[in-house]
Amino acid sequence: MWERKFGTMDMKKIATVLAGNTIYALAVSLFILPGGLITGGTTGLALVAYNQFNIPIAAFVAVFNIFMFIAGVMVLGKAFAFTTLISTFYYPFILGVFERVLGKSGLTDDRMLGTVFAGILIGVGIGMVIRAGASTGGMDIPPLILNKKKHLSVSLTMSAFDCMILLSQMIFSNKEQILYGILLVLIYTVVLDKVLLIGRNQMQVKIISDKYEEINHNIQEKMDRGTTLLGSEGGYMRQASFTVLTVISGRQLSKLNELVMSIDPQAFMIINKVNEVRGRGFTLHKEYRRR
Repeated sequence: MWERKFGTMDMKKIATVLAGNTIYALAVSLFILPGGLITGGTTGLALVAYNQFNIPIAAFVAVFNIFMFIAGVMVLGKAFAFTTLISTFYYPFILGVFERVLGKSGLTDDRMLGTVFAGILIGVGIGMVIRAGASTGGMDIPPLILNKKKHLSVSLTMSAFDCMILLSQMIFSNKEQILYGILLVLIYTVVLDKVLLIGRNQMQVKIISDKYEEINHNIQEKMDRGTTLLGSEGGYMRQASFTVLTVISGRQLSKLNELVMSIDPQAFMIINKVNEVRGRGFTLHKEYRRR
């Protein structure tokens, strides 16, 4: 049974989930706890429990994650359970290890530096876990349950929960800590979005030229990129022609521009940045056919 389960998440993805949770735990151990910072999510709730009831952070996270895991299994099903299983148990474990090994000593006494680097590390850690098709568990689960039961937006409910958790920490935090907490959440949200898009941004280029056949051939032969010919008609002269459409990486843009200009200096190029491209040559292996 476990072999079938691991088939849905290969060892590379499992390693990514473990690495992401490790980075997240490092951010908490090196910057959030020593700097007295506040944050959202399960860690934010754990900080409330620690400051109000002296409950160890790692222990609170472990118990809370287990309860959320059970709720997720009951509502979201077994497929969700496996993707969350690793984070549910590994994150509190590695957080406890770092707490014992590192103690309360951080890398910096500057709260602003701590906020920035904690935000970067948390964003990278969560981003890696999500890119692997898994979940960090804990407070990620209630928004998913509400989305299934009440059709509420996941991002909206997640932001609402984070805000409530930050507000709950006002009990033991001063105004400055709250402002740093808001900044921390904003930073890791931005970094998370960037991590999710790493390696997926591509450039879509449309080339309008009378020499479309030559341009089309050279892109395929010299740049090893696929092309599509789109039927088009000039708006003024009403002359029927074809527009060459191709998708390339940002690094190839300069080379493509030189290639097109060398063939037709009068060519008209439209360049758009696209967030993700799927299909042959990008998410699928290329196929070469003899002509």
